[in-house]
Amino acid sequence: MSVFRPSAHALITGGASGVGYAVAQLCLKHSMRVSIVDSSQSSLDHARKSLFLSSSSPSSISNSVTFIQADVSSRSDWASIRQQAGLDVDFLMLNAGIGGKGTWGDEDYFDKILATNLGGVVNGLNAYVPSFKERAGKEGMTAIVITGSKQGITNPPGNPAYNASKAAVKTLAEHLSYDLKDSGVGVHLLVPGWTFTGLSGNEPGSTKAKPEGAWSADQVADYMYAKMQDKKFYIICPDDQVTEETDKKRMLWSVGDIVNERPPLTRWREEYKEEAEKWMAEQKV
Repeated sequence: MSVFRPSAHALITGGASGVGYAVAQLCLKHSMRVSIVDSSQSSLDHARKSLFLSSSSPSSISNSVTFIQADVSSRSDWASIRQQAGLDVDFLMLNAGIGGKGTWGDEDYFDKILATNLGGVVNGLNAYVPSFKERAGKEGMTAIVITGSKQGITNPPGNPAYNASKAAVKTLAEHLSYDLKDSGVGVHLLVPGWTFTGLSGNEPGSTKAKPEGAWSADQVADYMYAKMQDKKFYIICPDDQVTEETDKKRMLWSVGDIVNERPPLTRWREEYKEEAEKWMAEQKV
């Protein structure tokens, strides 16, 4: 059995654009009901218009899709989401996230990113995991996907709040997978590569061309679907610039900082760059 089946119910945060919207379209192709949650009313309006225009049966969109404006960092908004979407959710995708740049001493930068990227996931899990556990049944009938980031794994310098939020999300997803391992609920950590979404300049309605090397949101959704069918927890997406092999080498080098008692983030330290490049060129994965 698959969670992607007629009449199953998907709830997707950050679902009005980017990867979330692509997954919403994927769900609709499988005749699922979809609740799209987004903080931006204009993005929700654009998503509604796009779905109606692309559908051969606009009335089916009205019957199949619920649009919910909410701030995932707010617990009271999650109470509203539960009321509007209901608890009969079979596929929960916690995808909402924001970017931003800041540095030490910039409290607003840390507060905003951690509240949405980490708090939004915590709130979503607390709102829905109990009902998933109560309705646990056949394997594959229900699933939870949490969107992480490669920056939460390899931790490149320059954006500590964002990296920390995604590192924490990875840890939460791993614990959730373990805690639900006997429940039949599928748990997956989706880690996109370079994807042309709002975080990289592709706002809803934009006519910008996809940069060479980036994946589209549809490619990420299709890759996620294939890996979910294979029951993979870690869904580490490549792109047209970075291969799966390169991703694995970068992750291995990063954990090597701990194992080999090096300073952190050596891949970007001048005194280690030559060693890191040589190691990655010779490493077989």
